[in-house]
This record gives sequence, structure tokens and C-alpha cells, in this order.
Amino acid sequence: MKVVVTGTRGIPNVMGGVETHCEQLFPRVAAKGIDVTVVRRASYVSDGLTEWKGVGLKDIPAPRKKSFEALVHTFRAVNYAARVRADILHVHAAGPALVTPYAKLRGLKVVFTSHGPEYDRDKWGRLAKFVLRLGERLGVKYADDVIVISDVIRNIIKDKYGRTERVHLIPNGVPEPDVCDFPEYFDELGIEPGRFILGMCRFVPEKRLHDLVEACKGIDGYKLVMAGDTEFEDDYSRRLKADAKESGAVMTGFIKGRKLHSLLSHAACFVLPSSHEGLPIALLEAMSYGRKVLVSDIPANLEVGLPANNYFHCTDVKDLRAKLDAVLADCTAPVYDMSKYNWDTIAERVKQVYESQNI
Repeated sequence: MKVVVTGTRGIPNVMGGVETHCEQLFPRVAAKGIDVTVVRRASYVSDGLTEWKGVGLKDIPAPRKKSFEALVHTFRAVNYAARVRADILHVHAAGPALVTPYAKLRGLKVVFTSHGPEYDRDKWGRLAKFVLRLGERLGVKYADDVIVISDVIRNIIKDKYGRTERVHLIPNGVPEPDVCDFPEYFDELGIEPGRFILGMCRFVPEKRLHDLVEACKGIDGYKLVMAGDTEFEDDYSRRLKADAKESGAVMTGFIKGRKLHSLLSHAACFVLPSSHEGLPIALLEAMSYGRKVLVSDIPANLEVGLPANNYFHCTDVKDLRAKLDAVLADCTAPVYDMSKYNWDTIAERVKQVYESQNI
């Protein structure tokens, strides 16, 4: 069975939740005997790879424009999938799903993974929100199978479009934690183990890192470390970085591997103040490392099922600061059940979705 994957900027080591999802999932799917090729956006990769961990990689160019690069790239990916006679096109996210009817016309079976209502993100204008809603609608209507990463998204698809058949709830996962020390890196950042608060995500408005920066001002004994960046520098990201720098926060840029693992191993608390999420992989990663966590009370975060003290009212900086003080003062070590977020189990379930196509 040949599967072509599109809707991601690329793997490996490309910033983004969908990218992390694909990086973890598809090597495991390939290891189960599926011929998988991930189509990458050429402007996001420069490693020259054509294969990684058993997954084929195909680089296709697209204009680096936030408003339509995903659509153009996915259209070209459909043509590639048809040319190589793929059995299944696996489309990730609502924007790329706009081409689902075209993929069906090209004779492809389509699996659509919805990572959430992307049109709710603050960064999109009116036209972009319309296109994303249309993409979600076309993906849900025309895909042979739909995968959702949370029950919240499954309910959206049921309530808005009435689809209940061949809709599969398969959550994001998290790999086994790589607990490690990296004293040289900590010296470089000027931080101490257990004495920093970690914010880890893209620098976009809906992540609301500006709330975290404000809440951490004047906090005694702890530094704020912000791990991440943005793929498109704009007024928001520039202002966020300037405010964070002025407040004394430490910004690492986009990091992976040992640097990231060392921060996750030794953070006093992980905070995610988002107003929009699908099922946040960053939160699952922090939980897998046994970190204290504090997240906004949006539906996707509530679905994780944390104790009430681990949630604060979204956009309420005062409540964020009060809950953060309480979490930092609590000496109880958290214990989380991560069993349903096992990537090997998730890969097997995705494989079963492919096999249900009777190809």
C-alpha cells in the first residue's frame, strides 16, 4: 500500500504541531509495512534528504506566503500522488483539505486528519477564515475517512456537518521522555534547574504568550524561558519578543533534541495560555516529563482531564498569575496517566484506517 502525506511543512525538525505529529507518527506507520512518502514544502527544509526513518521524502516548492502556500503546495502534492499512483492521500489540517474534491477526481482515496478549527486562530483575516471553514467542510464531506485528534473536534464535525460514519478519534501522542542534563546549555541561557517557567510553542497570537510574559513580571526566584519562534515574522511576534526581552525572559528560538529535552527535564512549571488548540502536543510532552503544568481552560485543554488547579481562565492574566503562584508553591509531584497517548498504539490505529479502504 502506497500512502502520500500532505498538509505538513515537512519532517524532521520543522516547527509546528502538525509537523511534530507527522514526525512521530509516520516512521512508526512505515515500520508496519506501509509505503509512506511525506511531501515537504521545499522552502522549509535544506537537509537534502530523500528518506528518513523509513519514510520517503519529496520536496515540492510553493510560494512562501502565509495566505496561500498550503493550498498551492497541497494541489501540487495531489498531482504528485496521482503521478506515482498512490493508493491513499493523507491530508492534514483544514486549509490543505480544500483540495479533497480534486484528489477524489484524480482517483485517490483520501484520509483527512482534522487538527482543530483553524479558522478560530487570531492570525487569520476574514478571507482566510472563510477558506479554512470551506476546507474543513470539503474535507469532512469528501474524504473517505476522517481522523480527529480530540472529542471536541469530533463533536464539531458531528454538529456542523452531520458526519458520524468513518470518523475515527485517534489522539496526538507523546514519545517516551528523554530525561537529561545539559549544564553547558543552562549556563549559556543563564538559568538553573528547577528555577524557570517554560513556555513552549510558536509565537503566534492565539498562543497568548503575551499573557504569560505579563503574568511572570516580578515573580521571585524564577525566570521565564520561551522556547519557540514564528515562521512568519510580524508585528505580533516582534512586539512579543521586545516585551519579553524587556521583562528579562530568556528566548531560546526553535530548538529540538537535547536542548529541548533538558528544559523539559528541569522546568519548575510548563504554562500554555492558548485561546485555541486541537490537542496540544507541547502539553503532552511536558506531562510525559512529569512537569507541573498550568493551562488555559479552553475545551481542548480541559479534555486532557487535569485537576482543576491546573487550569486558569483564558485571557485572565490575574488568574494566571494567582494559579501560577499556587502551582509553584505546591510541593506535590504530579502523576499523569499517559497510556492513551502512546505513539505505537496510535500508529497501529492509523494503519487500520488505511486498511479499511479495501485497496
